[in-house]
Amino acid sequence: MPAPTRSPVRRPPVRRSPGRRPRVPRKRPGWAVRAITTLSVAVLASAGIGHAVITSLDEDIARVDPFKDMKNRPAAGHGMNILLVGTDGRDRITDAQRRAYRLGGAACHCTDTVMIVHISAHRDRATVVSLPRDSYAQAPAHTDLTTGQRHGAHPIKLNAAYAEGGPNLTVHTIENMTHLKIDHYLEVDFVSFMKTVDVLGGVRVCTPQPMKDPYTGLDLPAGTHVLKGGQALQYVRSRHVDGASDLGRMQRQQRFLAALIDRATSSGVLLNPIRFRDVTRAVLGSVRADRGFGTNELLDLGRVMRNFSPRSSEFTTVPIAQMGYRGDDLGSTVKWDDAKAGALFQSLRDDRPLIPPHPEKRGPAATRVEVPPQQIRVRVENGTVTEGLGRRMDDALAATGFRTTRQPGNAANRAVRRTVVVYDPRWDRSAKALAAALPGSELRPAPGQGPTLKVIAGADFKEVRPVRAAGPKGPQEVVTGDQVVCP
Repeated sequence: MPAPTRSPVRRPPVRRSPGRRPRVPRKRPGWAVRAITTLSVAVLASAGIGHAVITSLDEDIARVDPFKDMKNRPAAGHGMNILLVGTDGRDRITDAQRRAYRLGGAACHCTDTVMIVHISAHRDRATVVSLPRDSYAQAPAHTDLTTGQRHGAHPIKLNAAYAEGGPNLTVHTIENMTHLKIDHYLEVDFVSFMKTVDVLGGVRVCTPQPMKDPYTGLDLPAGTHVLKGGQALQYVRSRHVDGASDLGRMQRQQRFLAALIDRATSSGVLLNPIRFRDVTRAVLGSVRADRGFGTNELLDLGRVMRNFSPRSSEFTTVPIAQMGYRGDDLGSTVKWDDAKAGALFQSLRDDRPLIPPHPEKRGPAATRVEVPPQQIRVRVENGTVTEGLGRRMDDALAATGFRTTRQPGNAANRAVRRTVVVYDPRWDRSAKALAAALPGSELRPAPGQGPTLKVIAGADFKEVRPVRAAGPKGPQEVVTGDQVVCP
């Protein structure tokens, strides 16, 4: 198969009004596609299969210089940090594909996917951190690519950094926000996504419930499915299959990314030079990378992939303090939790895994519930004559994530044999989640009590069992690939 010809990624001029900042590109619904395409290329371009094959692939990658003239950069940490940026490339979609997979709309050549992939120093672990495109950010002083005008530092949405200053400003802005030194830059347009999935023979996903989205055309019954390129595209773009919207889509993206890694590393593609060459040539024509990301780096990443598996990968999103944050006339933005985000990026600098390497040893599996314990407020009362029982229950519930008052008292009845959860029926889902953490407890409705649940500790109380929300992953949760692939 001949290598595809390269063409530079062209961005339309950014329209300006005098005295106004550049217009932020309109949000498009397919950012999940670019995220998965980007990681797909990283996976498929990283097998140690021979210098000659890798060198020929290296020649297919267009080059950019995102680190040009950058000064006062963060100190290097341990391991390797790759910034993955996804751009819109739907202008290369055929008319038939547009109709079949409902891919209308003009290409904007903007960026709406930003991910940091940290490869551990021992090349045995990858941590993927998603940065929301609408993150509230501070752009450093820079020269606008389109007008040549010099801008001072100013607030922007994260995706606007690419529109104003291309890869260079994007890297500079992210380094300022995370205090992580970016070692390499990869930019992918999402057209290659379907090709990637198809040349792998499809990717297997599991759907516990039927999934139907009238906007993307996705229509999957409950069960296990092997998705080819078009259906996979619909799967990762869909956000109207349930009430979880973007959070639900995020969970599906994590599942698909893990399944993609599992497929790529278990199918023999990465160890077969000829098949690997054909696969990567099908997708690398849309990749742009920094000049330092060449043959040696591809071979180095190949060492990661030799023994890579879904368990070797971690997925999370930067911790969020506020959705819909409004400031500096930017409209609705996503405000990071500075303290928690700082701790996350410090872990990457220190090359520490975000979760223990053997999650099966962390204790009993958490019971799935509808409402996260972090959203449930609880007041504990001791219904027995055993001193300290209320305090012990309060401490255990707080350690599990429930928002206890931390001021347990004594119940009027001190001869309670069975633990009781007293709740307002309007908060029945929260009551069921709390009862799941207290096996054997009795649910007792109390209309008018309000949102705070009351627990009366009975003589039967022994422990609090861990619970977690059964819905989409929260924005600060970390999962490993083996936790989200099909069993």
